[in-house]
Amino acid sequence: MLPSRQVTRRKLLQIGGHSFLGLNAARMLAASEGSGEYAARAKSVIFLYQFGGPSHLETFDPKPEAPSEVRGQFGTIATRVPGLEISDRLPEMAKVMDKVTLVRTVHHTMKNHNSASYYALTGHAPPVDDIRLRDSLELFPAYGSVVDRLMGSPARLPGFVSYPYVIRDGEITPGQHASFLGKRHDPLLVLADPNQPQFSLPELSLPTSLSPDRLANRRALQDLVNAQTRLAQDATARGVDEFYERTLSMLESPEVRRAFDLSAEPETVREKYGRTSYGQGCLLARRLVESGVRFVNVYYSESIGGRTLSGGWDTHGFDNTRMYPILEKYHLPLTDQTLPTLLIDLDERGLLDETLVVWMGEFGRTPRLNASISRDHWPGCYTVLLAGGGVPRGFVHGKSDRFAAYPDRDPVLLDDLAATIFALVGIDPKTEFMNRLNRPVPVSSGRVVEGLLA
Repeated sequence: MLPSRQVTRRKLLQIGGHSFLGLNAARMLAASEGSGEYAARAKSVIFLYQFGGPSHLETFDPKPEAPSEVRGQFGTIATRVPGLEISDRLPEMAKVMDKVTLVRTVHHTMKNHNSASYYALTGHAPPVDDIRLRDSLELFPAYGSVVDRLMGSPARLPGFVSYPYVIRDGEITPGQHASFLGKRHDPLLVLADPNQPQFSLPELSLPTSLSPDRLANRRALQDLVNAQTRLAQDATARGVDEFYERTLSMLESPEVRRAFDLSAEPETVREKYGRTSYGQGCLLARRLVESGVRFVNVYYSESIGGRTLSGGWDTHGFDNTRMYPILEKYHLPLTDQTLPTLLIDLDERGLLDETLVVWMGEFGRTPRLNASISRDHWPGCYTVLLAGGGVPRGFVHGKSDRFAAYPDRDPVLLDDLAATIFALVGIDPKTEFMNRLNRPVPVSSGRVVEGLLA
């Protein structure tokens, strides 16, 4: 289970209960080799997770001809793609829709945030649809952990980075770490705010008592950790040498420090992304994939939102005087500044074709407005945006029905979306892992959506 508080310098050198450096996970279990059926189109993935569930009707599937109680509550705007309209509160996005694919028929049956988010973050349906779904090593690993396990990490860089939150709805949301693949494949978790003036990586800074010469002595670091945790003789500590080496490599790596150094960016670039945690987080994602990191999770918010004029996309907690102001004044302007800026920046640097960008939440919103003139959870049909990394440009896959309630044609399960993401990075979804019960399980049980492969 991932931690719920920031990792400090000292805690980097601790091995403890719920830390991403912890040893309380089961042993890592082997994975079979993929068949090589799918050639890698994407070298890296930026996974922008919109916790809370954005309304597809107020963003990318507005249904302007539907009755007033159904259609998006804003107007629509033409885009660079002939015949494609989106919300008129996304004018900058309209200018870059020729760079993206909209998948308008994603669907599943999970109606609670934690269970639906676990499904969205791993591509595997949870055992129960319950807000109290608890993280466990029986559940599947995050996409980034699978990619790190099968594709490996670049030299002196983490393969999977996640920030700036550990998301939760009451319980910590499962699906944010490596689970039964072992702690070695957990993300490098950064809980510092990239929008803070002094943003840095405390977990990559040396304690004042530890000189570089002493750090170079791997045994000294191991002795220090063992002394702190009293786990020197514990069976669960066996086989962690590779993890020590990975930690040392990142501590010493100038490549890591450069990748995370947002101060190296021109002020004009930082302003374009927006001086927000999410905006600077997206800029950091570009720097990370540019440096060679394979998978980056950027969480839009720590909580589902729904009670204040900030936070996640769960807007049905607002009454009819507040729901649409938060969309109009916060969610949509933030999206309209940051997402197109990221796509343009990647494209201008020649990175978009080799970087898959995924913008998605756990579900959409009910087609009909409720009594509070807002929308409730709706997994029956919603939109996911993909860009770069081998997907078509200026393309819409599938069509929702006239109320955006269910797929009308070309439905896509979350399992299928997961299989497609893996195929785009060159992993055959039929590749099998041995789970915690020593039984073979596939990386994905979905089918690759061939129409999403350019």
